[in-house]
Amino acid sequence: MTHAEDLPRLLVLTDRSQLRLGRGLLATLTECAEAGLTHVVLRELDEPVEQRARLAQAAADLGLVVIAAHAPLPGAAGVQLPSDGGNTSFVGLSGRYNGREDGVTACYTRGRSCHTRAQVAQAAGDGFDYAMLSPYALTESKPGYGPPLGPAAFGDLPLPTYALGGITPDNAAEAVAAGAHGVAVMGAVMRAEDPAEVVRGLLAALATATRPEVTA
Repeated sequence: MTHAEDLPRLLVLTDRSQLRLGRGLLATLTECAEAGLTHVVLRELDEPVEQRARLAQAAADLGLVVIAAHAPLPGAAGVQLPSDGGNTSFVGLSGRYNGREDGVTACYTRGRSCHTRAQVAQAAGDGFDYAMLSPYALTESKPGYGPPLGPAAFGDLPLPTYALGGITPDNAAEAVAAGAHGVAVMGAVMRAEDPAEVVRGLLAALATATRPEVTA
């Protein structure tokens, strides 16, 4: 079981199709890691499993903690399942899905993508470690996911929850102040001319953000 204090404030989701012409995914992740990024959610779902596993290992070699989207991958330290299903048989178990038997697997991280507060509550009941709730704001990456939820959706949630969708350095602190554990970002980093600069801006904003006090 992963504890909230072990979860980062920033997750970056990959999507190489959004990178600017001439940019490579691993080069981009290298720059982001050098800027302070610690955790990445590896998507690239159009790639064969073998290639995704190689990407996961390459990202881990950069010092990044890799969370695999939709299904476990060798070398990944966690999995992020979609809101509409996915294999939940390993959720709530210590697991051996990152291929290691040295105790690290006991902290295997499990997340679920959600679009409503009810789905976050269900994820908590199903034993997930965290949730992503989207869309926080208008987003170019996935414009068809309904109206923005805004800050009001993030108060008093039963699970550490990341605000996803339309997140930038300008509204990251607002999301945390509303109750989000942290923020998850894809387009603002992947589409950026200087992804590392965006990561630095996000980390700076999150460093000054204050979450609301938990009341009994």
